Amino acid sequence: MDHPVWQLLEELEHTLRQAKLWQAEPVSEQALQSTQPFCCDTLRFEQWLQFVFIVKMRTLLRNGASLPANMAIAPMAEVNFAQHPQFKSLLSVLQRLDSAVSE
Repeated sequence: MDHPVWQLLEELEHTLRQAKLWQAEPVSEQALQSTQPFCCDTLRFEQWLQFVFIVKMRTLLRNGASLPANMAIAPMAEVNFAQHPQFKSLLSVLQRLDSAVSE
C-alpha cells in the first residue's frame, strides 16, 4: 500500500524488530480484551504496538476507514522506551506517525 501512514507502520515494525521488541508468539485473546488505555494492565507497550496498534491501523487503511484524529503515542514511548538503546529510532517513527495521522 502506498499510503504514508502505511509506510510508517512498516517502519515501526522494522524498528521494533531491530530493537528486539517484536514478539514471535501472539498474546492471549484475554490480554487483548483490556479496556485500559494501551492495554497497560495486560500488555507491555511494545506488545500493544505490535498486537493492537499496528493491526488496527492497517485494518483501517485497508478498509479506507477514517484514521483516529489527534493521535499521541510518542509520549508513551518516551516513558516506556527511555532506557532502551534504540530509544531515538523508536521515538522518531512514533512522532512521525502521530504527526501523519493528526494532519
